[in-house]
Amino acid sequence: MRQTISNPPRVGLFVTCLVDLFRPAVGLAAIKLLTDAGCVVDVPPAQNCCGRSAAGDATEARATAQETIRAFEDYDHVIAPSPSCADMLRNGYPALFDDDAVWESRAQAFSAKVHELANFLSQVTGVTQVEARMTGSVTLHEGCAASSQDTSRALLASIDGVRLKDMRDARACCGFGGCAPSDTSPAELMRRKTKAIRSAGAGTLVGADLACLMGMAGRLKRDGSAIEVRHLAEVLAGMNDAPPIGSGG
Repeated sequence: MRQTISNPPRVGLFVTCLVDLFRPAVGLAAIKLLTDAGCVVDVPPAQNCCGRSAAGDATEARATAQETIRAFEDYDHVIAPSPSCADMLRNGYPALFDDDAVWESRAQAFSAKVHELANFLSQVTGVTQVEARMTGSVTLHEGCAASSQDTSRALLASIDGVRLKDMRDARACCGFGGCAPSDTSPAELMRRKTKAIRSAGAGTLVGADLACLMGMAGRLKRDGSAIEVRHLAEVLAGMNDAPPIGSGG
């Protein structure tokens, strides 16, 4: 049911480059969820990658951050359907400009508006339940970039028909395509994560970071697992008609 708000917030959706290139349905699901929550949603065409992968190159990372800030700083809120991208926008950007007072101030003002999708729905718009339906058992990969106030689990549990099964070390890193800051190899992190996923005994794996989901889907498929992998936004929006991530469909 769509909420009606007397003064609806104007939000800019940071789609993320992976969603744009590989799973546009996640962006459409995010728009549906935000619109149903009473927001006015815009998708700025000038947006680019969050710059997380360029963090080792200060010049490129700054240029990417400046482009993103310019595209989004006029919105009331900036929403990302990805905890890792939201973390970069919120915490990474101000640190890039610690020697530039003007841009540091703009980055701090921008970062204060950034929210991960599920947390924004719960904590800002007051959504506690979604009208989606999904039959079967689900386990949630919360991920290492999720905030301590992550509300993904509560929203997922509100879906009619879902049986939520706990995953061991749900916040443990999956390897994130080799970008994770860890002394353990990405391959070993992924092996541990997919073992925990299989041990949960659920038919579907759900998470909010497409990069993580693509990696886990690939490893599960190579291991011969039949577990389906889906993005949290699609599941919350009831948009489960698309083939699972990594299925090749």
